[in-house]
Amino acid sequence: MSAIKVIKVSSAFLAAVVLGLAAWIGWRVWPRPLQIQVGGYPAVEAVAGKLQFPFPARALLANVGTFENELSAFLWFDYVRSRPLVEQDNVLLTATEKQNVPLYQIELILPNDAVVAVAYVARIEAIGLTIGDGDKLLFSNYAEVGYARAQTALFLAAYKKPVHQNLETLTAKQLLPSVARFLIFKSMTDPRARGGSGVHSLSPEEASEMAADIIAVAKFYDLPLDVFLGIGAMENNYLSIRGDLEHTIWKRRAAKDDIILKRRRHRVLVSDYSVGVWQITRETLRYAHRLYLKDERDYAQLPERLRPPKTLELDLTDSHVLTTYAGLLLRDLLDRFNGDVEKAVGAYNGGFRNPNLQYAAGVQMVAEYARNILERVTTINGRAIARAAVFASRPLP
Repeated sequence: MSAIKVIKVSSAFLAAVVLGLAAWIGWRVWPRPLQIQVGGYPAVEAVAGKLQFPFPARALLANVGTFENELSAFLWFDYVRSRPLVEQDNVLLTATEKQNVPLYQIELILPNDAVVAVAYVARIEAIGLTIGDGDKLLFSNYAEVGYARAQTALFLAAYKKPVHQNLETLTAKQLLPSVARFLIFKSMTDPRARGGSGVHSLSPEEASEMAADIIAVAKFYDLPLDVFLGIGAMENNYLSIRGDLEHTIWKRRAAKDDIILKRRRHRVLVSDYSVGVWQITRETLRYAHRLYLKDERDYAQLPERLRPPKTLELDLTDSHVLTTYAGLLLRDLLDRFNGDVEKAVGAYNGGFRNPNLQYAAGVQMVAEYARNILERVTTINGRAIARAAVFASRPLP
């Protein structure tokens, strides 16, 4: 075979290899979940010197998530609307029935341009705005979108109506299901639970147990439930993860179980990281336990799982007992500040001598949101707020 033929054959073989490799790479990296199944392609238009691929007479939607519970659906709907990349008016919350079971769906109206829409979906997925099966794109006509907007308006109006009962008058039985769903929602929106770091959000069983604990402890110590929920959200979003791992404190002498890092004349430096859902530091845990040993309240009124042991466990991982300690600390701070909630909450984070008022403002914001949601759901004994109005409206064309 001549040199020329060898070169031709080699070039053809190399071209085939390159094309094959390119096809394989394209198949591997192409975002298949975002493929849009349509009959034909959108027309190409030139607008201001740029090519666009609009969908004439149709709207493109992204399914963010489907829920069987109205409160969970509304919490996620409100969360999606609050994200920086999202226009509030383009988030839809609708309700349908399947075999007499209500289903709630969150959808996002996408830009009317094929290229822009796919890039937009990629960005919202990157910040964790898809829930469950939320990677599906679908077409809808504008009449259906208009009806979905009307349903969404009904939900928004229902959650703004005044209520005739407040948290303080509701029973634990009324509060439990809604508080548990609120805890699940907050734990799921934590970046650590959505970032593939191995941290898992609360399961329904874990959330129900924690909700029961929080309600019981708030009642036992006469704490404002909404504020107590706000502290749990601000501290760790109800996830049991150690925090402040680099935090240390100088002491005159080491105590039993201290982790000594450095010694100086008459002083020791010890580790003072935080533990559990409520992010209580090791030194604060010691203080809380001393409060407990001196407390004259009848702890037999609490469920057994919530009663602290007589001997302190510094690396406590039992969220039940930690909830009791957190409630006792907040009660102590409220008493020391003569009922001033802002200063007491600020001191929970910054200490009695230096209350963190910025932290207190964050807790108050969560507390107000929790109160607003929970009062509206629980005052009607858990029945869906907007479902009757939504299903009474005209059906989809």
